[in-house]
Amino acid sequence: MAEITSTTAPNGLPIHRIAIPGTRATTILVAFDAGARTERAEENGMAHFLEHLVFKVGQIYDDYRKVNETAERMGGSLNAYTSHDLVAFHITVRAESAPEAIDLLTDFVGRPKLDADELDKERGVVIQEIQRYKDEPASVAGDLIERAGFGDHPLGRTVLGPQEHLESFTREAIIAFRERRWSGQRGGAFIVGNLEHVSENGSVDEAFGRFPSLAAPPQAEAPASFSPEVLVEERDSNQSHLRMLYQPQIDPADPAQRAAFGIYSTLLGGSMGSRLFDEIREQRGLAYSVFAMSHVASDYSALILGAGLESTKTGDPIVPKAPLVVLTNGGTASASEIVAGALQDRGRATLVGEKTFGKGVFQEVIELSNGGALDITAGQYFTPKGRNLGGKGVSQGAGLKPDLLVKQPPKATRDMALRAALSKLGRCEAARK
Repeated sequence: MAEITSTTAPNGLPIHRIAIPGTRATTILVAFDAGARTERAEENGMAHFLEHLVFKVGQIYDDYRKVNETAERMGGSLNAYTSHDLVAFHITVRAESAPEAIDLLTDFVGRPKLDADELDKERGVVIQEIQRYKDEPASVAGDLIERAGFGDHPLGRTVLGPQEHLESFTREAIIAFRERRWSGQRGGAFIVGNLEHVSENGSVDEAFGRFPSLAAPPQAEAPASFSPEVLVEERDSNQSHLRMLYQPQIDPADPAQRAAFGIYSTLLGGSMGSRLFDEIREQRGLAYSVFAMSHVASDYSALILGAGLESTKTGDPIVPKAPLVVLTNGGTASASEIVAGALQDRGRATLVGEKTFGKGVFQEVIELSNGGALDITAGQYFTPKGRNLGGKGVSQGAGLKPDLLVKQPPKATRDMALRAALSKLGRCEAARK
């Protein structure tokens, strides 16, 4: 059983020691609430760029070679990553080298010089990284599903940012971002594994005290209400990639629900023994890559499903007569509502859950010369059988009535519609056999 103790450095940075019996290695990680979603629109890409820059020069380890050679001499694995939610730096070494590893990590991460010459060199490196991602269909698909799920919200922007931003970033702007976001009060340090060689005399807190004392930054912008859309990017390629994003009804602050969600994702498509991998790849040979991936942050959660296959196979029906259930609720609108209505009209799927939103029209906005705008109803949405999703012309609110009505109680901790859908599928599968 892991033993956890916590202290706080003078700069407000929490330091968590997690002793794990039976290991001979130690991992040190420090992270801050300074990911891509905390950037302003014109800063998009800056959090990731800053991650690259701090590796160059510290105060004690004042040359990138000293940083790299010190880590390698310890036999350590040194790395970092930036996500939408955070930026993190970590090193794993044999337990005897933990004090030196802490000294190394807190020096160049806590006291980077952000040299102007190195900034210009690394700028070109990151631009090449951006171009590499654009050449990878799977990476492009990942960017598209985030934009489809979150739109103009910072979660819908890429972590790497656009090339034109990288070309414009100044040293002063990068330092300002670091001073605004890298606050110990919104960060955390973790020392995990064999802690026999980690001192308890205050030297660890002193090392992590190298990070400056900064005011707590504002909270990142909360995600907007979930309103997904369908995005397609065509390329002359032998590969086709599909991504789907679903937001489960779980409480991100509840550890039990987070754990259950992670287990569900793993069973669905997180391993070679998962349901998706077994059915789609092993049994049917329809895709070379298929997966499910869960992500939970402090204020939202997402389940991403993905597949990669030969473009010639995109038209093949996966399971032509397999039972199909579509989950619906008041947030089912636009593309998802149209698809649900079409499947219901054709008798191809059972709608389970609550009545859909009922978005019967779509608008076109025309900007006026006086700074105003004109919002014109440009068209209406109909199902194959002629049902207007809004009910009566340009009004909205009728929506689709589910075949199986399942209401979600306000205080329910489980997705009741999902449970009913799984039960429905189970009965259908039993009947087929």
